[in-house]
Amino acid sequence: MAGTQRLNCKCLLQACERGRGAILLAVARGKVSEGVDFDHHFGRCVVMMGIPFMYTQSRILKARLEYLRDQFNIRENDFLTFDAMRHAAQCVGRAMRGKTDYGILLFADKRFARADKRSKLPKWIQEHLADNKCNLSTEEAVQLCRPWLRQMAQPFTREDQLGISLLTKEQISSPECIERIQKHAHQAH
Repeated sequence: MAGTQRLNCKCLLQACERGRGAILLAVARGKVSEGVDFDHHFGRCVVMMGIPFMYTQSRILKARLEYLRDQFNIRENDFLTFDAMRHAAQCVGRAMRGKTDYGILLFADKRFARADKRSKLPKWIQEHLADNKCNLSTEEAVQLCRPWLRQMAQPFTREDQLGISLLTKEQISSPECIERIQKHAHQAH
């Protein structure tokens, strides 16, 4: 990592640690979008501008698309859309690294509202992309985000968390879950 990059990264982390926050701009398919995690307070909002489609004039990509079409009957557009949505999910997922992490993912492109695009995103994203949350103006998005962020910024006490589980009762009582719990308990001893 170059000296300037290291300094910029250090400044970003310091701003977040001091409660000032920071804005980090990165390019989809770049180093930051695929290998660096911004969990917890280091990444509370990701804005995806556009859809990260591959450069389609590459000879290698053209050969791959031809192979997929000839061998598996996969249309070029289907593959390109699938790949772009996979990369979009990777990018926005940099800020959501665990079950208890939270953040806002903004897909700032009208094409994300289309069913053929949304259906290729992972389920954990699709579940929150209801029709009434797509194609919003900037003002509408701010009105949705502001109270949610205000609520999430409140400290959680241990007492508030008692009795709250990330799993449903059915999941906890399933044989697979019981087996996993017993396995982890056995490994801990």
